[in-house]
Amino acid sequence: MFETTYEYQKGRMKVQDLGFTIQAITLDGRPGVRNLFSDIPVQMCHFHQKQIIKRYLTSNPKLEAGIELKALTDALANTTEEIFTQEFNVWCSKWETFLKERTTDLVTGRWHYTHKRIRSARHSIKNNLPFLFTYLQYPELGIPNTTNSLDGSFSWLKQDVNIHRGMNKENHSKITEYLLNN
Repeated sequence: MFETTYEYQKGRMKVQDLGFTIQAITLDGRPGVRNLFSDIPVQMCHFHQKQIIKRYLTSNPKLEAGIELKALTDALANTTEEIFTQEFNVWCSKWETFLKERTTDLVTGRWHYTHKRIRSARHSIKNNLPFLFTYLQYPELGIPNTTNSLDGSFSWLKQDVNIHRGMNKENHSKITEYLLNN
């Protein structure tokens, strides 16, 4: 299935047309999709947030700033919003000058930030921070902090659809719908 904002919008409308009420949602980080659910509590998946950070910093960061940020993110599921936010803000203050370092290209004279990947990791956490602890704010809803249970539920579908590699989007959607409806 192609996970576009449009597909999420169609899915939401279909679920609601069937008479279900969506009380909350756990997402993997697509900002456009998050906007579709702005009227209900939105939880950012901790696993996906960690994967985003890992993508920017690698599994074994070499710079101290990266090592500290990865450690902070690794503790995400075992902390509270207050503690995580405080520690993240301390980290941001500590590394502020480091993250502002620029490198100038000697040929073109243009500059770029020296530590782009660590800056991107910080930006991701900063953007997703309001959605990382929603599950703790609404304990009565039982919101999961990861999408793991959902991802596992559809592994059979992905396996069956991926057997037919090279399909165009239309046929991919048709076979997905067929499998879901039968």
